[in-house]
Amino acid sequence: MYHWIEDKAFLGRMKGLCSDLVNQLVQAINREGRLEVRHYLVGSGAKNLITQNANMPIDLDYNLEILRSEGFNINDGCGIKEYVREIFDEVLECKGWEPCDDSTSTLTTKLHRFPDGNQTLFSIDLCITRVDENGRRLRLIHNKTGKVQWDNWIWNEAPHAKGLEDRVDWLKDNGCWLELREAYLEKKNMYLTRNVHDQPSFIVYIEAVNEVYSKYNPGTAYRLHTGVRLSETFLGISASAPQKERLSLWENHWNG
Repeated sequence: MYHWIEDKAFLGRMKGLCSDLVNQLVQAINREGRLEVRHYLVGSGAKNLITQNANMPIDLDYNLEILRSEGFNINDGCGIKEYVREIFDEVLECKGWEPCDDSTSTLTTKLHRFPDGNQTLFSIDLCITRVDENGRRLRLIHNKTGKVQWDNWIWNEAPHAKGLEDRVDWLKDNGCWLELREAYLEKKNMYLTRNVHDQPSFIVYIEAVNEVYSKYNPGTAYRLHTGVRLSETFLGISASAPQKERLSLWENHWNG
């Protein structure tokens, strides 16, 4: 069953180490001057909603946002991602970490654990993002075909849940944050007991927000969404899209 990670010292230590690694990457990139970037923690780590299923590994999600591109054509996704990966690997090697993996939407480190104390395994997922001239947040996606020469790299727009953060702010301002946390945990375990293993945390979070907010605001224009299809409708994700594409869009929303 999912549970909150109560070891605050471990969480602080893990966030400190991971944020330091990503910060070193940012400094190294900015020193070279080909890109200007910044980073920030996103996902459950940023929302203090980190859960763990038994003793399974956990990960922290970071966005690496490109602010300026002098040394690259911004549409050279392959070149940009390889450049970032090479510098990230140098940073990781200096700390005794193994090279990262090139996932579809992130650079993902190997699992790591501290030599002493809490032995929970953890990793870093680093997503490369930018904001275009129209204010849209885009994420660099590596569409893999099985043969590198046929792969392509695209900037994919991340969908946003309109009004979601306003409702979260309302819940915090009205003393409902703990109730939201419990609703989130209950839903995580509900899906686990139903053997639903492909329900991303970002979907569960949106459902929990809507459930608690609707409880205190029954007249709101936002109605409760209690399933993947309704949640996808809420975010503007087509239910007829291929599953792989839908999960990618969900991931973009949570991290973006």
